[in-house]
Amino acid sequence: MSAKTMNVGVVIEPGQFAIEQRPLPSDIPEGWVLIDICAVGMCGTDYHILEGKHPFLAYPRVIGHELCGRVTREAEGWNAGDLVVVNPYLACGSCRACERGKPNCCYQIEVLGVHRDGGLAAQLAVPAGNLYPADGLTPLQAAMTEFLAIGAHAVRRSEVGEGDRVLVTGVGPIGIGTALFARLKGAEVDLLDLSEARLDMAARKFGLEVGHTSVDAALSATGGDGYDVLFDATGHGGAIEAGFKAVAHGGSYVLVSVVKDDITFSDPEFHKREMRLIGSRNALKSDFDCVMEAFRNGLIDAEALCSSVLSLEELSQQFGDLASDRADLIKVIVELKG
Repeated sequence: MSAKTMNVGVVIEPGQFAIEQRPLPSDIPEGWVLIDICAVGMCGTDYHILEGKHPFLAYPRVIGHELCGRVTREAEGWNAGDLVVVNPYLACGSCRACERGKPNCCYQIEVLGVHRDGGLAAQLAVPAGNLYPADGLTPLQAAMTEFLAIGAHAVRRSEVGEGDRVLVTGVGPIGIGTALFARLKGAEVDLLDLSEARLDMAARKFGLEVGHTSVDAALSATGGDGYDVLFDATGHGGAIEAGFKAVAHGGSYVLVSVVKDDITFSDPEFHKREMRLIGSRNALKSDFDCVMEAFRNGLIDAEALCSSVLSLEELSQQFGDLASDRADLIKVIVELKG
């Protein structure tokens, strides 16, 4: 590898991942900042890209959107060496959503590693406004901030509070993050997952001890009253539909996961309960700040969330196996630079 090229992790086409040499970023646009990538969290989206299951993606694609890095050289108010968390949602800044302070659902949003090449690379240029200072965090914590911010955003949108009865369905990384932030709000949190092994893991690692393997069992645990707030993080249309009956009268149903299916529900039941149905997409700066503050205060344990730390070369060897068997995974981190 020459001084003017870098290794990047690319999904060439479904099922084919490779390490390629690409030119180092040059001609950095005004208002953008060059960073040296330190660590990258592997997301369900990355596995779906490898499997050919992502609906909005053109191959080949440099993956990676759960990112932290160090500023390469002084620019746009940043000092060389500053540790930063990357907000990977590039918004247009001028659409109706952006004008109303909702760039997370920008009409023309581009997500790094999905709509444009991402950060599984030595260097990446990012708009200055998409970088947040990670003072007091380790690179491991900083690389985990984005995925946890999705759960923090969902919890904030739900307006969950002290004493609320909460059910989180789907005990993957997003579901665990959502459950942890709901608990920090003072809610009583139950989990629902088909896998008893994942429920046991959540109890052992995070003290999320009340788990159910069916909606009926979860509903029964409330005496039939249901949950004040139900978060779906399953990514499964059937599971989303099944969850409606577990929402209490006056409760809220927050869809954190996204599915391609049409979702149907009983309108009489929906109105009878005066239920709120809330979509939650991506995250805002305030949600990133919430996660980083939780790390700084020792309220979230990054080590417990980390399944393994790999080099780019090790990821190349293991990526297919990781994608095909994610039952025991929470978060795999690819380490590029300290």
